[in-house]
Amino acid sequence: MATKEGELRVFMVSGEVSGDSIASRLMASLKRLSPFPVHFCGIGGVLMGKEGLTSLYPMEDIAVMGVWELLPHLNKIRMKLKEAIEAALLFQPHVVVTIDSKGFSFRFLKQLRARCSQQGVISPVHTHYVAPSFWAWKGGETRLKGLSGFVDHILCILPFEEEVCSSNGLAATFVGHPILEDALNSISESCPRSNKWEVHGDGEGFRSKHGISSGATVITLLPGSRLQEVTRMLPIFLNTMEQLKNSFSELITVIPVAPNQHVENYIDRAIQTSTMPAILIPGSSRNLKYDAFSASRAALSTSGTAIMELQLARLPCVVAYRAHFLTEWLIRYKTKLQHMSLPNILLDSAVMPEALFQACTPINLVSFLSRVIHDDTLREEQMATADKIFELLCPSERNISNIVPQELRSSFTNYTPSMIAASTILYCAKRKLE
Repeated sequence: MATKEGELRVFMVSGEVSGDSIASRLMASLKRLSPFPVHFCGIGGVLMGKEGLTSLYPMEDIAVMGVWELLPHLNKIRMKLKEAIEAALLFQPHVVVTIDSKGFSFRFLKQLRARCSQQGVISPVHTHYVAPSFWAWKGGETRLKGLSGFVDHILCILPFEEEVCSSNGLAATFVGHPILEDALNSISESCPRSNKWEVHGDGEGFRSKHGISSGATVITLLPGSRLQEVTRMLPIFLNTMEQLKNSFSELITVIPVAPNQHVENYIDRAIQTSTMPAILIPGSSRNLKYDAFSASRAALSTSGTAIMELQLARLPCVVAYRAHFLTEWLIRYKTKLQHMSLPNILLDSAVMPEALFQACTPINLVSFLSRVIHDDTLREEQMATADKIFELLCPSERNISNIVPQELRSSFTNYTPSMIAASTILYCAKRKLE
C-alpha cells in the first residue's frame, strides 16, 4: 500500500510526557528505516512536534491518571477520543501506534477497528508500545486475552512481558527499556561515559552557571509530569525541603519541569509563593537534566520514569507517592506488588527507600533523605543496583538478531529500543499487508 501511494502514513497517540519522549524517538527511527517518506498525524507533545507531528489537541487534555482523579474529566476525554477516531479515519493510516496510557489507547484502538469494520475498509496495523502492567495486578494476565481483537502487536519494555503476552495469544516483542537510549545516545561529548549504562552530566558547569558554591548541598525534586500528581506532590516536597534546610549550611533545590504547560504554570506559581527557592530547568532538555543530576547529592522523586533516569545518572534517591484515597485503596488491595519503583520491583528489594500513601509525609521524607545523603553504604548499594537493572532491561545480542530482519540491519549503527521498535513495526506491517 505504501509502495502504491508513495508514502507511509502513521497515526500516533501519546497521552503523557514519558510517552512523548518514547514516541519522538520512534518517529525518528521510522523516518530513518522507512523506504518511503513518513507522514505523521495524531496526538502528542513537544518532542513529537519536533519530529513532524502537529497534535490534534494538547496532549495534556488526556493526561489523567488514577480512579477518582479521572471522574471529573470523563466527558472531556470521551469527546477527545471521538475526535481522535474521526481524525484517524480521515487520515487513512497504514499503521497506528499508541504509546502507554492504556485507558485511552485501548479504547481508541478498539473503537477504530470497529469503525473500520463498519465502513468496510482495511484496518491499519495496530501496535501498542509499552505493555500494560498486567504483572502488577491480581488477575492481570486474564485481561490480556481480550486485546488480540484490536491489538496486532505489543512492544514490551520489560524482559518477562513478551513471553506472557505470547502465551495469552498476543504477538509481542521485547525491544528494551526506552531509558537505555539516554545511555546509547551520547548526552555530552565533554562528559564521556565510563560505563555503557551510565550518563554523566556536567555537574561543575551547572553549579558554576547557577552560582552554586562547592559547599552547597543540591537536592533534585521530581514531582511528576501530570498536573494531578504535581499539585499533590510538590507541596509535600517543598515542605520536606523546609524541614531539611536547617540541617545544612546551604541547601539548594533544583526542579526539572516536565514539558506540560499546566505543570509549568503551577510549579512557577508555587515557587513564587514558597519560602524555599528553587532553580527551575526545562525537563525536555536531557542535557540540562543530567547536568542537574550530576550536581546533586540526592533526589526526591515521584514514582515513574524519572526513577530510571536517576539510576542512569547514579544519583541516589527517595521514592514518594500519594494519590486520592480511593486510588490508593485500589493500588493497595488490587495489586500484587510490595514495591512501586521499577528497580525495587525487578530485584524484589527495597534498595530505594519508598514513602507511599499515608507514609508519604515530610517527616518521613526528611528521615529517608538524610539517610540517603549521609549513609555511604546505602548510596553505594543504590549505585550498584543500577548495573543489574540495565542489564535486565536490554535485549541480548541473540534476541536482537532474531528481531531485526536481515534487510534492515544495514540501517543500524546501534540497536536502540526505538530502532528495534521501528523495525518491528515495519516488518509486522509488511507481513500483514502482503
